[in-house]
Amino acid sequence: MKWLYYSILALFSLGMLGLIAGVAVVVVVISTYSRDLPDYSALKDYNPPVTTRIYAGDGRLMEEYAAEKRIFVPIDSMPDLVKNAFIAAEDQNFYTHQGVDPIAIARAVVTNFKNGGRPQGASTITQQVAKNFLLTNEVSYERKIREAILAFRMEKAMSKDRLLELYLNEIFLGQRSYGVAAAALNYFNKSLSELSIEEAAYLAALPKGPNNYSPTRHYDAAIERRNWVIDRMVVNGYVDEAQADIAKAKPLTVVERGAGDIVRAPYFAEEVRRELEARYGKDALYEGGLAVRTSVNPTLQAIAEKSLRDGLMAFDRRRGWRGPVLHLDSIDNWADRLAIVPRPEGMLRHWDLAIVTEASTDAVKIGLASGTRGALNADDVKWTSSKPLIVGDVVMVETVTDKNEEGKEKKTIHLRQVPKVNGALIAMDPHTGRVLAMQGGWHFDNSSFNRATQAQRQPGSAFKPFIYLAALDSGFTPSTLVLDAPLVIDQGPGLPKWRPTNYSNEYYGPTPIRVGVEKSRNLMTVRLADYIGMDKVATYAEKFGIFDKMKTNLANSLGAQETTVLDMTAAYAMLVNGGKKITPTFIDRIQDRRGKTIYSDDTRQCGGCGPLIEWAVQDAPVVPDTREQINDPRTAYQMVSILEGVVQRGTAAKIRALDIPLAGKTGTTNDSKDAWFVGFSPDLAVGVYIGYDEPKSLGARETGASAAVPVFKDFMEGALKDQPATPFRIPPGIRQVLINAETGARARPGDKKTIWEAFLAGTEPTDKIYILDGNGISVMSSFQRDLPYEGTAADQPWQSDSDLLSPYTQPMPDGSVPGVVVDEQQFYPTQPYGPQPETSGGSRPQSVTTGTGGLY
Repeated sequence: MKWLYYSILALFSLGMLGLIAGVAVVVVVISTYSRDLPDYSALKDYNPPVTTRIYAGDGRLMEEYAAEKRIFVPIDSMPDLVKNAFIAAEDQNFYTHQGVDPIAIARAVVTNFKNGGRPQGASTITQQVAKNFLLTNEVSYERKIREAILAFRMEKAMSKDRLLELYLNEIFLGQRSYGVAAAALNYFNKSLSELSIEEAAYLAALPKGPNNYSPTRHYDAAIERRNWVIDRMVVNGYVDEAQADIAKAKPLTVVERGAGDIVRAPYFAEEVRRELEARYGKDALYEGGLAVRTSVNPTLQAIAEKSLRDGLMAFDRRRGWRGPVLHLDSIDNWADRLAIVPRPEGMLRHWDLAIVTEASTDAVKIGLASGTRGALNADDVKWTSSKPLIVGDVVMVETVTDKNEEGKEKKTIHLRQVPKVNGALIAMDPHTGRVLAMQGGWHFDNSSFNRATQAQRQPGSAFKPFIYLAALDSGFTPSTLVLDAPLVIDQGPGLPKWRPTNYSNEYYGPTPIRVGVEKSRNLMTVRLADYIGMDKVATYAEKFGIFDKMKTNLANSLGAQETTVLDMTAAYAMLVNGGKKITPTFIDRIQDRRGKTIYSDDTRQCGGCGPLIEWAVQDAPVVPDTREQINDPRTAYQMVSILEGVVQRGTAAKIRALDIPLAGKTGTTNDSKDAWFVGFSPDLAVGVYIGYDEPKSLGARETGASAAVPVFKDFMEGALKDQPATPFRIPPGIRQVLINAETGARARPGDKKTIWEAFLAGTEPTDKIYILDGNGISVMSSFQRDLPYEGTAADQPWQSDSDLLSPYTQPMPDGSVPGVVVDEQQFYPTQPYGPQPETSGGSRPQSVTTGTGGLY
């Protein structure tokens, strides 16, 4: 029996030697492959790159910015259904193993031995985290060993939930989706909590190969893999058989995000993107997972886009038809040939390309790439008469649906061309500065340059209200007369004389300040600015935010210095809000990836607010108004009232048809290079600019009234539709007095033209009539004229005795006007007028190259 004993002993010895050798091998392997392993400790605090999402004011998504499309969701916010689906599919023993699953490894070894070919993996979720974060996708046993070693160590350093959180937020699932939350949105347009069993199972099927289980390219394979995951969920007890059968019977339906789910405001989104990058840096923008709530109002944004585009097209149409996109020599197979014609730059999404199939002087028939045939609108055919269309011409068209007299839908096809002119529109809340809508040009895809915030252009007469406001604060009243007569300004040695003119090149004599604004009189403005001093004008321009630093050349009183639509609109907003300082803002709130607010535009402190306050039917807490008062609210209202007159009787009288309280001012620069209208209702400020990107004349007779006013009118009509008309708010200390609209004196029985005028209490008019002329402030002893005060911009010119009962005739060479009887003693009282500065407060125009004569 000794041989048996020695045999067993030999076998035992061999086994021990083998065990020792095996242990030694394992030690050597672990020692070898543990060298230079990545440091996994950083994963404890790892924050994966997450998509920054920009939201509109109503909470809808507007834009996303990301290096990887990912939405981070903390593990405790993930539904169990989603977690269980991935555990069933990827690692059923996740919560029990120590990083490596020996059973799964044994199963994989057997399968690989039987099948050969590409090795089947047995990686646990922990191993996949190690691979995805720290290693490569190399298929080798060496990488698997390193992966296993890291998994063991990670399990000791981190909780299971933290490892699962990393995995579910990091994994790529196709459709540019990183993490389960992004995949749920991109595949099903749902949040994680809204997913059904079959949808969660499909997402859990994707880690093995998103492209292999594409619901569009490999539908059957996707269904098979999804159903396999559902079966695994049954085996693990996550769902029952009945639930599984129902889920497997359902089709795999991918739901794309609808157009209504996303607010399209690219100029606004780009402005926010630039602000975020400047505030937090590029890494935080593209990887920080910020949630940004903006101030944009989607309804107003859509109206702004349409109003500006309609205005640009209307202007461009007045400039004439420029011709077809291109010409095809043959119309054989025209639908197929048309389908491959590239869309011109700037062409809108809802426009189509069409080919002319028949053409005559009064009718043009066309065909679309879809094979549809139709005829151009008759007015469009007439429009092309300068360059008639011929067969084979390819043009842009838009199908417009209207209703006929019977209320039935009627479709017409209109000819279109991309405007060469451009422009911008801004709408903001005048009480907070929140920008509610912004359209920075014709088409963002054509040009991302934002003409509302980036374009520096001359505002022209849109700047004038701030000169008149400075005068009102200096003791002038809306009824003070200013002499509208020729001015000759000495610019200095060696420079020519500057002779500003009115837009009409005519002179109108003594005119109330109100009328000077309503009719946009240049000579009155220059005379007034010279009197109060350009230093004072610059102070007002700077405190209202129009310029950072205004040059005090007298030419700038007519809006020759450049500014932006955003700054001009904000300045007008501070008029209608009663002289309160506001700063334009695009962002209401910013939250980090975990929902913590890191920025809020509203920084006011509310002592009676918060979750710890018990509601006991007490009065609502009063939130303090922290806005700086930068101007007397009474004179601010006087200017609002005067600007309301611009709409009622002046250069923007087209807007009067809306029959709602609106106010504003037109602006047109020299040679009509820039056209403006900036205005407001009591609760909405809007600025509109029209001009060529490379400055050139808009054309003869094109002004702010013809180019910009229609855009403002269309926008306000849509924005204020179905809203009750709100009158402008009158602050305390204002007295409404009936005056003679022509002389500014208190109205008398028999006066033909009278209006109610706003005066500061104590400055109501008397029988005396004050005038600012070349000699300063004077009291006129006689003033008799019968000029019409009509509601149009075309006052009767003050140029001949046949037009006037006044003794004034043509100006004298020195700029004075004969016939004015002035008191011998010049009247410079402390009230209501301040004394004229010793100097003009600024320099005369150093040059006339900017061209200010004729700004309107």
